[in-house]
Amino acid sequence: MPYLTEASKIKLIIDEYSKRQLLYLDTEVADYNTRKPKLSLIQILDDFTDVSGESVCILDVLEQPEIAEIFIEKIMLNPAIEKVFHNSSYDVKFLGKTKAKNVSCTLEIAKSIPYYLLPVPNLQLRTLAENLCYFPNVDKTEQGSDWGVRSLTENQLHYAKMDPIYLAHVHQRLLELTQLSSPNPEQEDVTALAQRYREIEQQWKLLDTEINHIQNRLKAAMQAQELSETKYFQLSSYERTTKKVAFNQLARLAEIHGIDLEFPVTLTQNLQKELGDLISELPVEEEKSTNVRLTPKEQEDEEDDDIPF
Repeated sequence: MPYLTEASKIKLIIDEYSKRQLLYLDTEVADYNTRKPKLSLIQILDDFTDVSGESVCILDVLEQPEIAEIFIEKIMLNPAIEKVFHNSSYDVKFLGKTKAKNVSCTLEIAKSIPYYLLPVPNLQLRTLAENLCYFPNVDKTEQGSDWGVRSLTENQLHYAKMDPIYLAHVHQRLLELTQLSSPNPEQEDVTALAQRYREIEQQWKLLDTEINHIQNRLKAAMQAQELSETKYFQLSSYERTTKKVAFNQLARLAEIHGIDLEFPVTLTQNLQKELGDLISELPVEEEKSTNVRLTPKEQEDEEDDDIPF
């Protein structure tokens, strides 16, 4: 695990990484809970098979912002290199912001996978590493340690080198699950899908009606007992204001004040009915779209061949 602090050595390793096509990245930030957080470390991994962290490189840039800028220019702004983070929106704030190119985020990938394929309590990196990749007892206690103090402890350096390892293995597993959740429609087994749908349909209906019923009971009970929140829920309310005006009044006002109302108005079924034959006098533009709806067919009871007659 190279831990580099000298600018000359860091520049050389950045040049090496700029030739890669895929990098797993993480950062540690000093004073992260203040108004002036400061980039402390950049951790880099280019071998997703590593499980020990020995191939992770840690760049110490706490007092070398010019080195971080070189990293941003040669790595983060390079569209030929895919950069993988977990919760990339946080790290990218320190590494190029909106200029960063070809950034992937395991948090966003995980969000796109249906829960039944990824049944985890949350999408934190620790949770995904333990549940998907079976890393035992991932320790995140050093996450909140002081990354602005030098020298760094052995525990801090171990934590810093392992996060890219977890990230890389989680990324690979998530890509596998993505393939399962978004297969090629032309190769799908329609019969098997339909059978599975029928198998879980009744379970879903039971759960859906129970959830809705419990939600309504909870809202009523919390209101009656004047509870704004519990351990699991928070009760909130909001008002929605809708402003309406007669169309002829709007047209009159527009004419008086020279307001341009040259935009299309959707003719609802009710409005078309009101217009009747007069609709032919309007330069109506039609937009057609096709919606596909899946409707379960009523299934006839199948005779059981095992029942004797």
